[in-house]
Amino acid sequence: MAISEGSAAATHNAAPGTSTTSSTQDTQRELGTGLRTRHLTMMGLGSAIGAGLFLGTGVGIRAAGPAVLLAYIAAGAIVVLVMQMLGEMAAARPHSGSFARYGKDAFGHWAGFSLGWLYWFLLIMVMGAEMTGAAAIMSAWFGVDPWIPALVCVVFFAAVNLAAVRGFGEFEYWFAFIKVAVIVVFLFIGAALIFGLLPGSTFVGTSNFIGEDGFMPNGLSGVAAGLLAVAFAFGGIEIVTIAAAESDKPRRAISLAVRAVIWRISVFYLGSVLVITFLLPYESIDNAETAADSPFTRVLDMANIPGAVGLMEAVIVLALLSAFNAQIYATSRLVFAMGRNHDAPKLFGNLSNSGVPTAAVMLSMFFAFVSVALQYFNPAGLLDFLLNAVGGCLLVVWAMIALSQLKLRPELERNGEISTVRMWAHPWLGILTLVMLAGLVLLMLGDAGSRSQVFSVVVVFGFLVLLSFATTNSPLRKKRTGLIDR
Repeated sequence: MAISEGSAAATHNAAPGTSTTSSTQDTQRELGTGLRTRHLTMMGLGSAIGAGLFLGTGVGIRAAGPAVLLAYIAAGAIVVLVMQMLGEMAAARPHSGSFARYGKDAFGHWAGFSLGWLYWFLLIMVMGAEMTGAAAIMSAWFGVDPWIPALVCVVFFAAVNLAAVRGFGEFEYWFAFIKVAVIVVFLFIGAALIFGLLPGSTFVGTSNFIGEDGFMPNGLSGVAAGLLAVAFAFGGIEIVTIAAAESDKPRRAISLAVRAVIWRISVFYLGSVLVITFLLPYESIDNAETAADSPFTRVLDMANIPGAVGLMEAVIVLALLSAFNAQIYATSRLVFAMGRNHDAPKLFGNLSNSGVPTAAVMLSMFFAFVSVALQYFNPAGLLDFLLNAVGGCLLVVWAMIALSQLKLRPELERNGEISTVRMWAHPWLGILTLVMLAGLVLLMLGDAGSRSQVFSVVVVFGFLVLLSFATTNSPLRKKRTGLIDR
């Protein structure tokens, strides 16, 4: 049934104390509510700590030297501010559509439609890359073609995501917990090596951290290159606010989970990079193609940890599969929310008896297969174009989250919807976030290797905006067909 703009506005302008919009209440009542705060926290950690931390850290270090820490701090600051803004909106109006819903509330149908499908596209492409990486390692273990472990894993995770959400939450919790535990152990081992507390080790001092060329061996240009290399390392923690709609106390869960994810991820990333830059000369570090080349493996070798390569391979596979699992969940819930909002076929808004959006999960699994197939067959130029858009997609999502919060904050305050999660120094830090994101775009435009990302995401996002005006839920189309209330 069509809902007029006036009806939607009236719902949002309800008296203070009203929990959320009616559609949000329906979604929360019907979706499963088995997730707890610990599930949300680990889901955010699991989706953000992928193979990029274990294999890709070296790219930023090689570009900036130890000063890559400044790049991580800058990238982390952007994500902390974005997550605080997103957390404010999510705690005020918990919804499985998360920032896509808030984009619609702030700027209208085109923003909600475009944001939802843009993030879905981003996660689908990342899922394909992650499954390809995990399958390559597992195929070497068992001496089989990579498509076999890929097929087994995709089928297995389909079953996990088709089960009641509480079971999914527990599975993802322990999956991500193993990965986090390994990082914590790595930090302890690294600290012991730095201070010479392990047998055969001596205090390393600052010989590698400062080095002959200093803390910033490649100058500010090196830090800028390092920032481009690590800018999207924290991407994925937005999933926390999507999952919160299926918790029994969404406002409280969001408040606790957003804070926990922000600071734990910062500690894990910054702590790991600090250990690596203290123990290894920066010029000896580069992008790792295999677990044996990972700086994490090299540090464990220094501590004479037996089977360090095999251990890191197992951790990398776990990291990839954990992120893959969380992203199946997030894409299915986004499609479910869009199905309910008439931005996707109505079929995807249906739920099973256990409160699982089965059709939406199956759609995500189908495109996971398609994305994996693209990794293997790679039509000329297509895969490169799609993967290039991924980093730029995050910039668009983060910018729209900031813009939505700046636009919605007065309304949320007027309706008494603001909870314990509140953006600091509004609106100035929100504006600063947009300035920092604009700075990243300028850096990308000035870098030949990153310029194509900006072009790709402009094409993808522009296509989605145009497509939004052709959907049945578009205000323009409603007006032409007489569906909109007058």
